[in-house]
Amino acid sequence: MRDFDYIILGGGCAGLSLAYELNINNKFKNKTLAIVEFREEYKRDKTWSFWKVTDHNFEDCVIKSWKNFSINSKSGSHEVVNKEYPYQTIDSGLFYDKILKQLKQNKNIEFFKNTDQLRLDNSIIFNSIPNWGNYKNKIWQHFKGLEIETSKNIFDDEIFNLMDFDCDQRDNVHFFYTLPFAKNKALIETTWLSKMDDKSLKDYDIQLEKYIKETLKITNYKITYQEEGAIPLFYPPNKIEKNIINIGSSGGMTRLSTGYTFLNIQDHSKHISKNIEKIQSLKPYHIGKKYEFLDNIFLKVLKKHPDKMPKIFLNMFKAPPQKVIKFLSNKSNIFEDFAIILRMPKWIFIKNIF
Repeated sequence: MRDFDYIILGGGCAGLSLAYELNINNKFKNKTLAIVEFREEYKRDKTWSFWKVTDHNFEDCVIKSWKNFSINSKSGSHEVVNKEYPYQTIDSGLFYDKILKQLKQNKNIEFFKNTDQLRLDNSIIFNSIPNWGNYKNKIWQHFKGLEIETSKNIFDDEIFNLMDFDCDQRDNVHFFYTLPFAKNKALIETTWLSKMDDKSLKDYDIQLEKYIKETLKITNYKITYQEEGAIPLFYPPNKIEKNIINIGSSGGMTRLSTGYTFLNIQDHSKHISKNIEKIQSLKPYHIGKKYEFLDNIFLKVLKKHPDKMPKIFLNMFKAPPQKVIKFLSNKSNIFEDFAIILRMPKWIFIKNIF
């Protein structure tokens, strides 16, 4: 059995982000790190998008940025001009390549496929592998996306469509999401906010083909990449253990009302790097108690009134864009919070508070 000062369980976005942050800040000069990752190879498997409200280490992995976006629903559309906080998309393949190239140059960092060779008792463990427990009756954001190329220039790549609710809702919350990377290339996703036990919602390929052909009016295209996933819109039931610090979704870094996680992971990684010498004595890191409170109310409304969610989202984005974006990125102040809350259907939200 081998001893390491630090062990990271899970070499995905959270685990690699933390390893990279610690490495660039010379935290492994006299310390050792083991990264446990089960996958056989790293390749592009995800697309991470977010509003850049804080700096991060991966500008060179951004494949596209936009300043403007739109929201569509059956009752109308709204275009948002956003000058302050660009919306960025990161290619996970570029992200993995950048980090792995650097980490493999450090002899104090080693990768393992499992924990069989590691002694866990004497290490500080950063765990990014959640145990979701009983997730029945819980809400997930589940999706499938296709990156397509067209023979002609079809897309306006200066604006992306954040949510298009003008589609079949099936008594849940459903929207399409379109990121145009070029005039002839875009990622198009079908996204559901629902329980995962309804298999009838997972005919993703049929949904996407219909949307591309009937709504976007694209008949001639080829699929160059596809991804599928599910983001839990609830926190895992983690036990507090002395030598284990949970990170990523396992550590509550997913914003429950949006599913956004990437920038929260970067902020958490910076916090750990800054406080690594005393990290075990610190209270668990949170993205903000007020956001947890507001998100729980939001999800109660979503469960009880899914039919009202398209209008709620549309109205929310009619607030000043910088306020909405800071609120959704958990960087807002109390006045900005109220600007968003006042756009919610007050009686419905008040009832769900109590």
